[in-house]
Amino acid sequence: MVLAGGKGERLRPLTRDRAKPAVPFGGIYRIIDFSLSNALNSDLRRVFVLTQYKSVSLSRHLHRGWGFLSYGLGEFVEMIPAQQRLGDAWYRGTADAIWQNAYLLDQLEPRYVLVLSGDHVYTMDYNPLLEQHAASGADVTLCVQERPAEECNDFGVVEIDENLAVVGFEEKPPSPSTVPGCPGRALVSMGIYVFTTAAMVNVLRGSIENGGFDFGRDVIPGMVSGGADVRAYRYGDGEVEKYWRDAGTIDAYWSANMDLVEVTPELNLYEEKWPIHTYQGQYPPAKFVFDGEQEIGRRGVAADSIVSTGCIISGGRIQRSVLSPRVRTNSYSHVFECILMDDVDIGRYAKLRRVIVDKGVRIPPRTQIGYDPAEDASRFTMTESGVVVIPKGYSFPD
Repeated sequence: MVLAGGKGERLRPLTRDRAKPAVPFGGIYRIIDFSLSNALNSDLRRVFVLTQYKSVSLSRHLHRGWGFLSYGLGEFVEMIPAQQRLGDAWYRGTADAIWQNAYLLDQLEPRYVLVLSGDHVYTMDYNPLLEQHAASGADVTLCVQERPAEECNDFGVVEIDENLAVVGFEEKPPSPSTVPGCPGRALVSMGIYVFTTAAMVNVLRGSIENGGFDFGRDVIPGMVSGGADVRAYRYGDGEVEKYWRDAGTIDAYWSANMDLVEVTPELNLYEEKWPIHTYQGQYPPAKFVFDGEQEIGRRGVAADSIVSTGCIISGGRIQRSVLSPRVRTNSYSHVFECILMDDVDIGRYAKLRRVIVDKGVRIPPRTQIGYDPAEDASRFTMTESGVVVIPKGYSFPD
């Protein structure tokens, strides 16, 4: 069951018109493609995607890109919108979203339920997690990752014993508990849970009745303090477990995209054994024009970059950037460490540095963005690190 209804407030304006899992990533993907691909590659082919906030874009993507599984063989990726099945309330939290859809499990009768977040970028084979959970007999097993303690304030921090039993859980603590013997490291919950179904239904019923609607804030801490059998699975032990990012802020989202343009990226999109599936439009190959011989500086070139299908680099320099389909850059322009989404057009002599440009924006000739912080902040969203975001469909003044 994939949780895909979040607003993603910290990613605005990228989530102004779409749910966080539907935000484009890495040129041709949506963020949710990573969780779904992990499930498919792990041979888990009965998937419910629970949606709520501005789900049209996500619905279209799932229909176009994930409709290839065979219902006749018991395989599906099925979108389940919020329906107020249990009263007048919409989803009030992650646990409530699962509880309101527990009826979906009645016919399938699974022994275990894997609960995933649809807004994380990572690769993971879920089978070792499921095998550890089944062997332990636990009520729930949560995935944890070791990280520097100073980076853990926005996560649930987990304490475990030598048998991987969870003995403490605190959501977004100001002073995270560290790993014994490693004072600068802490274990964070990745928002990936595998439940024994009967235990999940019982604990959710009790938590919801007592006003506990969220896994990290209510359910997991309540299970730990109440004596339930809660175990941890340490991410990083599996063959494909090399990269996990919560791209929940503009800076984190930008950094995760920039990871992809490294010479040897941690997240390898070219791994044939672990493909990331998505929907791709029928666009022609990317095209680069002008070799620079006619006019100095006009050559169309991209270096250390991802250039998707349908792009036309009609002159200009692209450096350390990610270009989605149908982007066009024009002569003498310069794009550095940028994320350009579908149908963006960069005018002649325009210069962009550390800018995220959402879909359908035309950058006028000679425009400069990313060079004057005061001017950029007066017009657009800008992070503390200086990343500028131009919203979808933004129209520049004449």
